[in-house]
Amino acid sequence: MPGASRFEVLVPPPVDGSTRARLGRLHLPHGVVETPQFMPVGTNATVKALHPDEVRAAGASIILANTYHLYLRPGHERIERLGGLHAFMGWDGPILTDSGGFQVVSLGDLRAIDDGGVTFKSHLDGTTHRFTPEHSIAVQQALGPDIAVAFDHPVFPSSPREVVADAMRRTHLWAERSLAAHTRSDQALFGIVQGGIDAELREESARFVASLPFDGINIGGLAGDETPDQRNATLDATIPFLDGDPRPRYLMGLGSPLDLLEAVHRGVDLFDSVLPARVARNGQLWVPGGRLNLRNEQFRDDPRPVQDGCPCPLCTRFSRAYLSHLFRAKEMLAYRLATCHNLTFTLDFMAGIRAALRAGNLPAEMPEMRRRAVRMSGGEGAAKSA
Repeated sequence: MPGASRFEVLVPPPVDGSTRARLGRLHLPHGVVETPQFMPVGTNATVKALHPDEVRAAGASIILANTYHLYLRPGHERIERLGGLHAFMGWDGPILTDSGGFQVVSLGDLRAIDDGGVTFKSHLDGTTHRFTPEHSIAVQQALGPDIAVAFDHPVFPSSPREVVADAMRRTHLWAERSLAAHTRSDQALFGIVQGGIDAELREESARFVASLPFDGINIGGLAGDETPDQRNATLDATIPFLDGDPRPRYLMGLGSPLDLLEAVHRGVDLFDSVLPARVARNGQLWVPGGRLNLRNEQFRDDPRPVQDGCPCPLCTRFSRAYLSHLFRAKEMLAYRLATCHNLTFTLDFMAGIRAALRAGNLPAEMPEMRRRAVRMSGGEGAAKSA
């Protein structure tokens, strides 16, 4: 698939092994993506509550859309007739679509799996649909993103080893079928490494997927029910088998700044997650060192911006008290402003990581970056006086 994408490592990891992080640049048909990079999620061809210009202003250069959901509504064939996903959603930058494989996990009792593919029952109307590697690729080719993803079988990291091994075997089978089905020369195709949190299975999967002619390598089956320590150990057991590989690495579903930092440190280039937008809609605003819950009583009379120096529309114009009022009044502007802030915070955090890599001092800056970051499960208390 020549010309679909080109990845260059601008600053490789240091020879002293103090970090596996690297600075890169991914060239795609609709633009250039500086890595490490975070992709906001636009499940239904929109980042919830935001205009595309606001997504761009927050610092996004690439977004993710969901193959399964767009297949169900409004339908990939309709989107293709209307000029493809870029024209349909008014986003002229790069787009990556996932494969629909995540729904194998998330839909629970609404699916049945065999080596041929997955039979889904629609969560919208109960109708039955069949996803195979060939069908997933056909849908993604019709949607027309810059990057499509091979169909895979993820499972929760805590699953029994035999379940994880079976899903990995099926993912490898589907990887070969996805490659065979993919025909668009202007679209990159990424393969997916599975194996749960089992080091031996991760090595086997990394070696297998790396042996195939994909344009990039996804690290799937994480950002689930594993602990951060388990995830970091799994990355430490996986990335060494991709050392020297010229392709970008993408960890699917990771969105907390601290988790992003730890994964970059271990050699990952791309990420996506709904987390920044989801916690924003619940009133959670990320700030250096923690997060604020704007639904709390203490913010009703607080005239300060959410974060001093933040360039987002919320922080440059409105107060904590105003946003607190909007959430209580259930005004849509609350979700819009809060989402703008959290995405700006996340993407600015990634820009800071790239700056440290460019300067060659990421290892030295890691302690301060860890302090600035916030993990999904905590930080609110630390931020109350921010």
